[in-house]
Amino acid sequence: MKTLTIAAGALATSLVCGAGAAHAQGKTITLCWAAWDPANALVELSKDFTAKAGVNMKFEFVPWPNFADRMLNELNSKGKLCDLIIGDSQWIGGSAENKHYVKLNDFFAKEGIKMDDFLPATVYAYSTWPKGSPNYYALPAMGDALGWTYRKDWFSRPELQAEFKQKYNRDLAPPKTWTELKQVAEFFQNRQIDGKTVYGAAIFTERGSEGITMGATAALYAWGLQYDDPKKPYAMAGFTNSKDAVEALEFYKSLYKCCTPPGYTNAYMQEGLDAFKSGQVAMQMNWFAFFPGLSKDEKVGGDKIGFFVNPAQKVEASTLGGQGISVVSYSPNQAEALAYIKWFAQPDVQKKWWSLGGYAVHKAVVEDPNFTKSAPFAADFLKAMGGVKDFWQEPAYAQLLLDMQKRVHDYVVADKGTAKEALDLLVKDWQKTFTEEGKI
Repeated sequence: MKTLTIAAGALATSLVCGAGAAHAQGKTITLCWAAWDPANALVELSKDFTAKAGVNMKFEFVPWPNFADRMLNELNSKGKLCDLIIGDSQWIGGSAENKHYVKLNDFFAKEGIKMDDFLPATVYAYSTWPKGSPNYYALPAMGDALGWTYRKDWFSRPELQAEFKQKYNRDLAPPKTWTELKQVAEFFQNRQIDGKTVYGAAIFTERGSEGITMGATAALYAWGLQYDDPKKPYAMAGFTNSKDAVEALEFYKSLYKCCTPPGYTNAYMQEGLDAFKSGQVAMQMNWFAFFPGLSKDEKVGGDKIGFFVNPAQKVEASTLGGQGISVVSYSPNQAEALAYIKWFAQPDVQKKWWSLGGYAVHKAVVEDPNFTKSAPFAADFLKAMGGVKDFWQEPAYAQLLLDMQKRVHDYVVADKGTAKEALDLLVKDWQKTFTEEGKI
């Protein structure tokens, strides 16, 4: 692959510089991603690439519930649909080991693309395999983390402020801890606002894909969860099922039981957005990726909406979202795909990406002195990205995820067993998988 990437890199340079535009005229490459607001922003941004490089762009956007199955099937079958793919962080291990993605080290070196120019957490999570090694299979494309929105207009009502202060002896404000978050959620649960019954919080409970895991880990990480012993990889007993982890999972269930809308048993991103936009909830957990759209929403945006970073408890931490952009090794258009990555990595392109609603993580963007004032959620996003934690990125991540989805949903939503039993069983599930993988 080394020779191929160097040759492709040489062509990529000529394409981006314009000298090869005539040669590439009429070429079309396909970029695959999830169907959501940032994808629409990328379509707009990519018009500049076509104008500069003479390469036409097609897009294959798949709704989130079907995204992983569709794209991983495409990669596993060595399909040629995607020349570029913006894949989830959890895919990086399997895609590297199965050679689905082109290793980009030689290309980055030849083109002067420095991974030090991107936020360290995103390079680690989106680009490297083995984790933390200088082996790169993606360029950080879309930074993301789990954050929270709240009804700023409700929080600021004088009568609610006075009632909350009398009850809790503090101001009604965005919570800084999960304990405070639950108090706020309880305060709003079943409250009448403008003649309508409202609820405390929309949180993730979905079992089918990744929802409840992404939600529960927002609490687990805040209680200091480590999946395994830092000194002994894959030694999970006493870590995944630690006393703090049990307490965090119990807390997440208590929040679900006390303070969510009725029937909220299988909710993820879209359900949270719907609950917030329709005025059902005071707060919602969701990905920062949706916040530009929410801030512009006619009903709940503008001065009605506020944002806050995932609350701390014992530590400050946020569940990682986001993706890197990779060149698919089965693509017949690798040169043009690499040209796109070289173009996308430029600071001016990254700045425009942020302005259109994409979450650029290039230091030229996020370290600009005016960045935190560039959007009402920018400062929280930057803080979140400084303390993100991710799920396993192992090649067997899909099985690991299915196991956690089952154990957590069974306990939180279906009332099966205790939190300790759920996490004990999860450790056994994962030990079985890693034994089969030859890791333990």
